[in-house]
Order: sequence, then C-alpha cells, then structure tokens
Amino acid sequence: MMMTIGRWITAGALATFVMAGPALAQTPAASPPAADAKEDEKPKTFWEEQKLFAYIENSFTANLSGSGRGGVNELRFYDYHEGYTFNIAEFSLKKDPSERYPFGYGLVVTAGIDSQKNHSYGIFRDEDDAFPFRNTEKFDLQEAYLSGTIPIGSGLTLKAGKFVTLLGYEVIESPNNLNFSRGYLFSLSLPLTHTGGLLSYTFADWFSATAGVVLGWDDSKNVNDRPSYTGQFAFTPIKDFSASLNWIVGPEQIDNNNHQRYVLDWVLAYTGFKNLTLALNVDYGHEQKDSFVTSLGTRRDTDATWWTWAAYAAYDWTDRFRTAVRQEFFRDAAGSRTGSGIGTDLWSTTATLQYKIWKGLVGRIEYRHDQSDEKVFRVRYSRPDITSQGLLPRGKSMDTISVSLYYSFF
Repeated sequence: MMMTIGRWITAGALATFVMAGPALAQTPAASPPAADAKEDEKPKTFWEEQKLFAYIENSFTANLSGSGRGGVNELRFYDYHEGYTFNIAEFSLKKDPSERYPFGYGLVVTAGIDSQKNHSYGIFRDEDDAFPFRNTEKFDLQEAYLSGTIPIGSGLTLKAGKFVTLLGYEVIESPNNLNFSRGYLFSLSLPLTHTGGLLSYTFADWFSATAGVVLGWDDSKNVNDRPSYTGQFAFTPIKDFSASLNWIVGPEQIDNNNHQRYVLDWVLAYTGFKNLTLALNVDYGHEQKDSFVTSLGTRRDTDATWWTWAAYAAYDWTDRFRTAVRQEFFRDAAGSRTGSGIGTDLWSTTATLQYKIWKGLVGRIEYRHDQSDEKVFRVRYSRPDITSQGLLPRGKSMDTISVSLYYSFF
C-alpha cells in the first residue's frame, strides 16, 4: 500500500464528537406541557426517518520539503498528490430500523480521486491493481446494505451488504473529521469497508455489542476460502465519555487460508468540557508470515507487527471557527505496512484551522509535519536516466500545507 518510516515519540491524548446539553425539567404547575408531551411522542413518518447526506470537496496541497516522483506525498492517503485535487462528491441515503418501521438500508455513492482509493476488491478493482497507482474508475459504491430489527429483548439488529468498518476514529467523510488529512491509523493500520453481515444488540443504555462475518479487508470478493470476523464493544459509562474496543481477525492473503491478520483498535472520546473535543485512538496489529516481508527474502521471521496511537484535540472558538491538532506515532516493526522492508518509526503533528464561510461551505487550512527515523520520504528514481534501477528514498521528514474547501448540502 505505501512505503517507509521511522523513530519513536510520545505525546498527549486528545479529541472527538460533540454531545449535548442539560435536560429541561418539567414542573407540575402548568398543564400545556401535556399537549407538548403528546407531540413529542408522535412517531416519525417514514420520510422523516430518511437520513440524507451529500458533500463535495476540493483541495490543494503544497509539499514544502519536495515531493517524490510524480508529485507524490509519501505515506499520505487523500492528500497523496501535490497540487490541486478534486477529492470527492458523495451522496448518501440511509435509514435506521425503528419501532414503527423495523427495517433499514444504506446507499453511499461517490465520485472523484478519493473514490479510486476507496475501491474494494471485486468492485471496480482487481487483485493486481493496488494503491497508490490505480488505473480504476473515479467513482465508487462505498456502501450498499439492508438492515432490520428482530424483536428479541431490546431488539437484535442485522445488517447485510457492503458497509464501512467498525474500526478507527477517523472516517472516510471529510466533514466528520477534525483534520483534513487522515492519519497513519486510517491510512496504514485499518481497513475501510467490508462486505458481509453484522449482528448488533444493546444490553443496556451504556453498553452494546456488535459481531459479524465479512469477506476481509476492503474485499467484496473473497481472496481465499476463509472469512474474517469483526466486532465491537461500545461503552458510554458516564455522560460525555464514550469508549469502544473494536477488532478484526482472519486470513487476508490471496489464495492463503492459514496466515492470520488481526487488529485490536481502541477509541476513547470525551466532550465534557465546553467547546472542547478530545479523543485517543490506539491500535495493535499482527500478521503471520506477511507476504511482503516474505517476498524480500531478508528475514527468517516474516511475521509483521505494528502498533500506533493518535491523540486529538479540537476547540470551537465560535460557531464558525475551530482549531484542531493531532499527534500520532506509528511503529512498523517489519516495515510491512509502510513498505520500507525494515523496522520503521513514524510520527506526525497536524494543526488545522477550520472556518464556516457560509451555511454548508467550510474552508480548512492545515500544516502537517511527518518525521521518520529512516529515509522514507522524497522517493525518487536512483538514476532518472535508468528507471529500471529502482526507487530511492531521500528524506527523513516531510512538511505540507493544505487548503481544502467542502460544501455540505444537507
């Protein structure tokens, strides 16, 4: 998927979602609230249960350190290319199962260069067309699923089709992230989508569980004869605090049913301070006899291990202006996730200014510094006149400035 990286750091924890305010107390003195209560209890109509979401995003990224061959910003994802990018146009229609209408569905379609990077194997992509240099269509069927509730206990919810992963704090949709660029956890550690089925059950107001069977990482067509298993435990033990433990395990190598890959993913978020969002995402991953490490022929032990964390903090200074920072670290012990082929430590600091220009129109300016203990950036041909001699990384750091503009329609 990508390339190389380096040295260890530690830093604070911080950032995510905004939740809500105090409940209004009812006094027994007045009688009109009874009429209000009836209106509050009125169930939503079928059309009111529909959730529409659509946005478009463009961006421009400048590499202050000098990009690699073809204007590439190494180990990035949606800001992978230097210069202007029409990132994405997305339309989403979803409905959750409800008591009145115990069925649901989701359909998300996208177009733009980001769509090309989100393709799952079997839909617009085959096994020999891998990121970053894809020649696939610039549109995608990101999600397409049906869901329903079985009346057992509090309600057992079934979802089947193609859907986004349970893992991670950052998501595909840019407006739902604190920063413009995606971090190492999103880009190097986790899948984006799955095709399969999930069962979810809410045991209490503060605890729910999800488990399911899927074809694998970003697969809509199985690459071997075994499925993968994914799940989540979600907790909200106190007001304004949420936590989840997510996982996926299964063989992900083509035509190999035995070599297991697994990831444990923890997400913590706190919004108890006014206007402040804090979050922490931690991952640990392992793969038996990693195919890339094995292909190098330089190691007897070809298992791959990686662990990583990202801390977020965002503050809403006004209803229009927000600042957000992200600090992250990624240790790739075998160089399998970065493509370096050697043990690599990466760390990154990102600062984002966000301003709501008009209604759904939002602008972002972002500075990001990436650092490695090995030369993994500015990857260029070792001999420009003889490209067959291969690529050579020339830098241990990378600095970029990005300007992005998105418009949300709903």
